[in-house]
Amino acid sequence: MTADNQVKVWDLFVRTFHWSLVTFFVISYLSGDEWDEIHAYSGYVILSLITLRLIWGLIGSKYARFSQFIYSPTTTINYAKSVLGGTAKHYIGHNPLGGWMVIALLSSISVTGVTGLMVYGEQGHGPLASIKTLELQAPNLISDAQADDDEHEEHKGKEDDENEWLEEIHELFANFSVFLVLLHIAGVLFSSVHEKQNLPRAMIYGYKRSDNTADSEKQ
Repeated sequence: MTADNQVKVWDLFVRTFHWSLVTFFVISYLSGDEWDEIHAYSGYVILSLITLRLIWGLIGSKYARFSQFIYSPTTTINYAKSVLGGTAKHYIGHNPLGGWMVIALLSSISVTGVTGLMVYGEQGHGPLASIKTLELQAPNLISDAQADDDEHEEHKGKEDDENEWLEEIHELFANFSVFLVLLHIAGVLFSSVHEKQNLPRAMIYGYKRSDNTADSEKQ
C-alpha cells in the first residue's frame, strides 16, 4: 500500500497484455481489407497474447486470476441492479460485470483469430496451410483414377463455399469484438466516474485507490 490508500492491482504482465492487445487489435482490424500480411501477423500476435493471458489467468498474481473476478450469475445480476440503483460497491479488481466483459472479449477475439487462421490456411498460407495441402492431395488422387471434371468442379465449389462461410464468421466476430470493446470503454468511463478515480491510468501504472467497500471482493 502506498500513499493516499493506493494498492497495486494490475501487475506488469496484465498491463503489457492489455495495451499490446489494444494495439494489435486496432492494427488487425484496420488492415483487414488492404494489407493481408500485416493483418495475418497481427492476428498471430493476438492469439499468442491471449494464450499467455489464459495461462496467467491460472497462475498469475491475485487480481490477474480468473478465480478472482469470475462471479456467479446471481452476484453479477445483483451487482447490475445495484449499478442501476446507484448503490454499487467498489471492487479493487474487476467488478462482476467487468470480469464477465473480460471473458467475453477474450472469447470473441479468440474466435476471430482462430477463424482468421483457418481462412488464411484455406488460402494456402500460415500454419494451417499444410493441413489444407493434405486435404487437396487425396481428392486429386481420386480424381486422377476415377473422377471426371464435373466431380472436380463440384469439389472446388464446396471449397469456395467453405471459405466464404469461414470469412463470414471471421468478419462477424471481428465486428462483435469491436462492439464489445466500445461497451467495455463505456463501462470503464462509467466506473471511473462512479468510483471517482482514473481507471485507464490504473491500467498504465497498476495502482487503484482502495476503500472500505472493496471488502466485498472474493478472498
